[in-house]
Amino acid sequence: MLSRLAAALVPVVGRLTVTADIPRLPEGGAVIVANHTSLADPAVVLAALRRMGIEPVVLCTAGLWRVPLLGRALTREGYVPVHRGTAHAADALRGAEAALRAGRHVLVYGEGRIPDRPDSADAPPERFRSGPARLAAAAGAPLVPLGQAGARRITSGSTAKQLAGLLTAPLRRPRLHVHIGAPARLPVDTVAATDVSRRAVTAAWSTAARRRTATRPGTRAACPAESPTVYR
Repeated sequence: MLSRLAAALVPVVGRLTVTADIPRLPEGGAVIVANHTSLADPAVVLAALRRMGIEPVVLCTAGLWRVPLLGRALTREGYVPVHRGTAHAADALRGAEAALRAGRHVLVYGEGRIPDRPDSADAPPERFRSGPARLAAAAGAPLVPLGQAGARRITSGSTAKQLAGLLTAPLRRPRLHVHIGAPARLPVDTVAATDVSRRAVTAAWSTAARRRTATRPGTRAACPAESPTVYR
């Protein structure tokens, strides 16, 4: 339901394009690791993945379960709550691992937070937490990097600025781009694996940022030598 809702709402607030280095995600479940820049980017990512026929389980902050009706919807979709800074924090990885072993794809945000910046510009992913690498290792699942750019043009900055951005987005319809990279091979060491996952997501984000800019009128194609799969 949430993926369908995102797919319906995102075209209202922005112009989404999606590309991928692979024709489809690996069978049997994968850890999809995305960069996190805005309160709007979960909807953008869900809408993009639905174009590929993917409706993932998402790890998200446990506070969302306290929102009336939303909590029930999250549980129904199989989403996994993350209780940050508590004794239950590790439960999220166990829940996500169970979803992977059941063949579901799991969406995780490597940074675990939205950057504290007032501007609406895109920037490379910040420091990653070790959770995505540990999850991929525990479940024996591939890690698929996902980069998104443009969501900060919908919401970013202060509460007032975010509200204004959301209200005016249907008029502005900023350009959004999501790029899915090829599965990353992770080393056994968790620190090294975390670094590899961050670099893979950064590369996917860089492609997304270039392609988002290249779709502007009067600009040249960003990567003429590349021929990724395009999802419409």
